Amino acid sequence: MLMDATHRHDHLDLGPAVQTRLLNMSKATNDRALRPTREKIDGQRERRTGVRAAIGRSIPVRTFADWNDPPAGFFEVDMVDHCGGPKSDGNYVHSLVMTNIASGWTECVAMQTRNQLLVVQAMGKVAMEVPFAMLGVDTDKGSAFMNQLVFDYCKELHIEQTRSRACKKNDQAWVEQKNGAIARGLVGYGRLSGRAETASLAALHAVSRLCINFF
Repeated sequence: MLMDATHRHDHLDLGPAVQTRLLNMSKATNDRALRPTREKIDGQRERRTGVRAAIGRSIPVRTFADWNDPPAGFFEVDMVDHCGGPKSDGNYVHSLVMTNIASGWTECVAMQTRNQLLVVQAMGKVAMEVPFAMLGVDTDKGSAFMNQLVFDYCKELHIEQTRSRACKKNDQAWVEQKNGAIARGLVGYGRLSGRAETASLAALHAVSRLCINFF
């Protein structure tokens, strides 16, 4: 049951009274109660799709061959899904992986879910920890990166934002290599979910980052 699963993986915390009312609610009552929220979400989804497309068109494409020996500070950025197999739902942990082109310095940040606000927070965390100023980020065309929040963050901090082409993984060959060597090499391919496992992954990334980057 969905409610049991969300409790088990720390995604939901309901009191006994609320849980009892939800379990006793009929499908018709449930549909009536959720109709205003569903209509609002559908409208927001249409607007978000338009905004994402417009932002994607405004961000220049950069391929693997376009780096031309950049100074320290330019990163390829990608997401590793710790889903344990087929992506049946989005309730699994992610690692945001950022690889510096000039030096190969790589940072991994654990995120409980794929979320644009968490992406901005992770980029800010990396910016404070790397030994050089962040000058640019190159991402894929996913919605976690092609959104107003990430766009405004980069613009405000004068970070050059570029993107890869759709379905062209070699455009981000630097970070793709680190996805396998570091994120998968440390964690493997099992499923991680919930706050506790996010915290454990964050601790692993924290204790391994300097060893990985210096040695």
